[in-house]
Amino acid sequence: MKKDAITFAIGNEALAEEALAAEARFYVGYPITPSSEVAEFAPLRLPKLDGMYIQMEDEIGLINDDISQQRSLSGDNPDF
Repeated sequence: MKKDAITFAIGNEALAEEALAAEARFYVGYPITPSSEVAEFAPLRLPKLDGMYIQMEDEIGLINDDISQQRSLSGDNPDF
């Protein structure tokens, strides 16, 4: 997107675009209202920016992934 370009977008797409502008490069989620647009937008834009999108099937998958990520970052998980 050009720096001074005017762009019209729905709120969730604008949120995702701003997260990318802030150098977010990893998104884990699943399509569910009201955030489906983010889960549809992220896999299109992240690969072009060397980012990664992982789609989960439900809330339990998200919680398990979050716990795994936290443990891997803290050095508390011997599997990483």
